[in-house]
Amino acid sequence: MRRSKYIRPSLTGADGKPRLTTSAMIASIAGPGQKTRPAPFGHALAALARRDERIVGLSADLAKYTDLHVFRDAHPDRFYQMGMAEQLLMMASAGLAREGFQPWATTYAVFASRRAYDFICLAIAEEMLDVKIVCALPGLTTGYGPSHQATEDVAMFRGMPNLTILDPCDAHEIEQAVPAMSAHKGPVYMRLLRGNVPCVLDEYGYRFEMGKAKLIRDGKDTLIVSSGLMTMRALEAAEALRADGVDVGVLHVPTIKPLDEATILAECGKGGRLVVVAENHTVIGGLGEAVAGVLMRADVRPAGFRQIGLPDAFLDAGALPTLHDQYGLSTSAVSASIKGWL
Repeated sequence: MRRSKYIRPSLTGADGKPRLTTSAMIASIAGPGQKTRPAPFGHALAALARRDERIVGLSADLAKYTDLHVFRDAHPDRFYQMGMAEQLLMMASAGLAREGFQPWATTYAVFASRRAYDFICLAIAEEMLDVKIVCALPGLTTGYGPSHQATEDVAMFRGMPNLTILDPCDAHEIEQAVPAMSAHKGPVYMRLLRGNVPCVLDEYGYRFEMGKAKLIRDGKDTLIVSSGLMTMRALEAAEALRADGVDVGVLHVPTIKPLDEATILAECGKGGRLVVVAENHTVIGGLGEAVAGVLMRADVRPAGFRQIGLPDAFLDAGALPTLHDQYGLSTSAVSASIKGWL
């Protein structure tokens, strides 16, 4: 088995085990030996742009770290480097959309949500412009602390009218989401997993559909409703819990807004199951509270309702695997939480 990318085998602790280094702060979320694909967003957008001359790519000095460098190298005359100016990035994208282009604006999720919110709201969403906003480092996917951890981006953007919000699980889904986003008329915000991104959903014959939640596996004891990388963790936890005789279903919700309420109500309404919403986001204002609201308004009452997510706090900096254990997002932590609740 290959060593994880965030471990340097030459460094060991007193117990003889490999010691995590600072490179783990920006590591891939892929586990040891897990199948991955490099830069799925960049490759998918570059391929799509060969068929659609409207597509242009914009970066706020982060092309390499949002995988837009793949598009830049393939279509240099359609790439715009805006520098470290996220408000300008969004306003320029709005202007290009008004001229008939389809701009794909990329940056980190913290900068789009915290720094450029008003510009997205008034220049793009209110005008219903065809701008695609693709942002890396969503939630807890970096160990560089609160300045880079977009733990509240979904909560902020859920309240913005006209904005579709996507949180894909893996490379397979990102590749399918890109053409679907392009075909959708209007602004879209996608949380991006970048670099060497795990491949999970292809093993289940999964196909992405904008606005649709899909049952990846069924289970009689617990239903995990999840988005983003937490669907990967949910599937891993389901396999681990099966060894303990716990039957876990996984409902993947890649479109956070608009929410597929019909599917959520149908699956959560099946009696006798604990419903657990798992998300790479604060428990305030994200998928968990969105699902809870849907169930409450429809008077659907599962056997229990729990949330797996990040706390309402500024998170620590450190090695990403350690932080996922600390904040309950790792596969072992998800499994332990569900066993405890059952």
